Amino acid sequence: MKKNNNTKHIVGCCVAFLLAVSIPNTQALENDSEQEITIDSNTATYDDATATSTYIGSVVSNQGSIHVNSDQLVVHLLNGEAEKLVFTGHPVHFRQKPSADGEDIVGEALTGEYYPKKNLLVLIDKATVTQGNATYASQWIEYDSKHSVVKAGEKASSSKRVHVILKPKTAQ
Repeated sequence: MKKNNNTKHIVGCCVAFLLAVSIPNTQALENDSEQEITIDSNTATYDDATATSTYIGSVVSNQGSIHVNSDQLVVHLLNGEAEKLVFTGHPVHFRQKPSADGEDIVGEALTGEYYPKKNLLVLIDKATVTQGNATYASQWIEYDSKHSVVKAGEKASSSKRVHVILKPKTAQ
């Protein structure tokens, strides 16, 4: 494998992951988008010609309080930085803690696309997102991870409906 800046970036991510699992996460949740992305998998392959890295087998990806578990991850690099991450699985699972006292946002889909510079996670095919008493289900869900905003459905299609469940809070 030819060593260049992209290869160094990938090796750096792997080393950073090893450090991250041994030190408790003390980063501010609002800074998730500014944190490094760490990846752990059974195998990793880097293709210099296409500037992509492929990770296969029980893939665990983290960026601050954002955690994604998938079967496979393909990272598309541009100038040595992660531009787009494509997760696939049966299903892909994600979780984020939006604030120190807020409830986790969890979701799943068969495919996920994450755009780190845009703080955007797109869940595609059998997608669901849950926070607290609300669950959104659709074939297409966009999640703005910086602002904790969920958008579900496609405006151009009335056949792809959004299903929302709002559960009442239980009396305590």
